[in-house]
Amino acid sequence: MTINFDAFKEQPFYDELITPKGNARAYARKMFNFIKALDPEELGERQKGAELAIKQMGITFRVYSKDEGYIDRSWPFDIVPRIIPLKEWQQVEEGLKQRVTALNMFIDDLYHDQKIIKDKVFPKSVLAESVNFRPQCVGVNPPLNIWAHICGSDLVRHSDGQIYVLEDNLRVPSGVSYMLENRLVTKRVFPELFETYSPLPIDDYPDDLFDTLSELSPRPGDKPEIVVLTPGIYNSAYFEHAYLAQQMGAELVEGRDLVVNADDCVYMRNVGGFSRVDVIYRRIDDLYLDPEVFNPDSALGVPGLMRAWKAGNVALANAPGAGVADDKVVYSYVPEIIKYYLDQDAIVPNVPTWRCMDDDSLKYVLEHLAELVVKPANESGGYGMLVGPASTRAEREEFAKLIKADPRNYIAQPTLGISTVPTVVRNSVEPRHIDLRPFILSGKHIKVTTGGLTRVALRKGSLVVNSSQGGGSKDTWIVDA
Repeated sequence: MTINFDAFKEQPFYDELITPKGNARAYARKMFNFIKALDPEELGERQKGAELAIKQMGITFRVYSKDEGYIDRSWPFDIVPRIIPLKEWQQVEEGLKQRVTALNMFIDDLYHDQKIIKDKVFPKSVLAESVNFRPQCVGVNPPLNIWAHICGSDLVRHSDGQIYVLEDNLRVPSGVSYMLENRLVTKRVFPELFETYSPLPIDDYPDDLFDTLSELSPRPGDKPEIVVLTPGIYNSAYFEHAYLAQQMGAELVEGRDLVVNADDCVYMRNVGGFSRVDVIYRRIDDLYLDPEVFNPDSALGVPGLMRAWKAGNVALANAPGAGVADDKVVYSYVPEIIKYYLDQDAIVPNVPTWRCMDDDSLKYVLEHLAELVVKPANESGGYGMLVGPASTRAEREEFAKLIKADPRNYIAQPTLGISTVPTVVRNSVEPRHIDLRPFILSGKHIKVTTGGLTRVALRKGSLVVNSSQGGGSKDTWIVDA
C-alpha cells in the first residue's frame, strides 16, 4: 500500500512512529511491514470495516446543529494504532500520579487553611477571581480528602521529543469510553497485529473505576449503591454515561430519579419504592447539581444534594468545587504547587506559559499574538482560543481587546510543534497531529490508564483534535519494546 514517507521526512514535527529519515521506529517496524504488505484497496476496506463496526456497536457522540438540532454522529476513528514504549510511559505515569496528588492537596488546602496563599506561593487574587471556586464547599472534608477522583490530563509531544502536560481536566473529564471501544474495534480490524504485539490491557478500567468509587462509600462493609448521574440524552457525552454505568453494573439516573429525605440521605426511585444511594458519579457541572444551593432554575440536579454530601451521607465524584484547579491560570502554577506540597520537581513539565494578568507577560503577549496560542482560563473543547499563526489580523485585534478587558482570564503559550502519527487518508497513510488524554483514578491508591485516548486532527495541518471540530481518535498501545 502507499505510505507517503516523503511527507514524514519533510515535516518539522516529531512523528511517533516514523523517524526523520523516513524509517519506521524500531517498536513500530513490524506493524509497518504488515501495513505495507496490504493492497491500498484492502487498507481502505479495513478502514471502512472499522467505521461499520462503530455503527454496529452504536459508538456515537452528540452534537448540536442549527439546521438539524441534536444529532448523533458515529465516533471518528483511525485504524493505525499509536505505539508508546513502556519505559517512556512508566515515567509519564509517575509524573501523572505526582501531579494529581499535588492538585488534590491544593484543592483541599484552598477549602480549608489556604496555606499556599498565606505562604505567597499562589496569589490570593487568582483565587478571588476564580469562576470555579465554590464558597459552599469551604470546610467540607470529602472521603480520603480527595476532591478530583477522576482526572484527565492532556499530553502533547513537542518537536524536540519532550512530552508536556497541556492542561488538566478535574471537573467531569470525558472520553474514557472511547478509549475502551477503540481497542475493541482495533482487535476486529487488525487481529493479526495482536499476534505480533502485546499491548498492555486497558479493559480493567470499569472495574478500577467501580473500586475507586466504592472506597468513597459512607457505609463501608456493605456493597455500595453507586449511580451515574447524567444530564440526559441530549448531553454530548451521554453515550459514555450509559456505557460506564452498564460496564460497572451501576444505575444510570437523572436528577428526577433521586430524592433527599429529611434524614439528609439520598434515595433512588425504583419499582419497589426507594433505595439508598451511597456514591454518585456525577456527570453534571457544579452549578446544576443542587437548585437549593446553586442555580435555582436547574432541573438537572437534586434538591438537598449538597446537604447530604456535607453530612457525609453520600459521596460525590468528582467533588463539587474540584474545578477550582481546572483553570488554565492555575495550570500555570502547577510546578510550584508540586514543589510546595511534595517538595519535588515536576516529572512531566508544563508547556511554557505567559499569564496575561502579569504586566510584563501581557505586554509580550499583545506584541506577539501572531506567534502564540491564547486560551481563556475556563473554556474547553478548543473553543474561545486564538491560534496566532492561523489567525487573521482582524481576529488578533479582537482578541487583543478581550485580553485587555480581562487579563486574568487569559494565558498564552508558544505554538508547539505537536507530534504526528501516521493516519489513513483515503488509501494512503499521511501524518496528522495528535494529543493524548490518560485518565487517573484517585482513591486509596492512584491508578493511571495504560495509555489513554489518543485524539487526532483528521484535517491536514489542523491542530484541533476535538471530535466536535473535525477530530477523531486512535487506539493507544503501550508496548514493552
